[in-house]
Amino acid sequence: MDSIIVETVWTQVGTVDDIPVLGSRVVRTPGGDIALFRTAADEVFALEDACPHKQGPLSQGIVHGRRVTCPLHSWVIELATGEAVAPDEGRTGHVPVRVEGRSVSLALAEAKLSRGGCRKACGHV
Repeated sequence: MDSIIVETVWTQVGTVDDIPVLGSRVVRTPGGDIALFRTAADEVFALEDACPHKQGPLSQGIVHGRRVTCPLHSWVIELATGEAVAPDEGRTGHVPVRVEGRSVSLALAEAKLSRGGCRKACGHV
């Protein structure tokens, strides 16, 4: 049986310094807005800019630790996975991020697949 090799295509979207510490930046794509988040430890995460509850703009939420709190109804979302924190349930799309030096790139093709869990680009299940 032949195996299919799929290579992740990375799109550079800016630098770590373009994202405020404990804040976000929105990247507009044909598939929808992606929110880039930067933690106090300079970690960068990307999620679809829509809370799984009522589609609130997560980019306008409060970043704390490795989570963001939605500005509409205070749902807390894990930045690494897009999962809502209990007792809430749901998931927003997670976009794989690569940081090389200070350059930030996204695997935008992977974003469409991420609602059921990330793919090989980021290693999450």
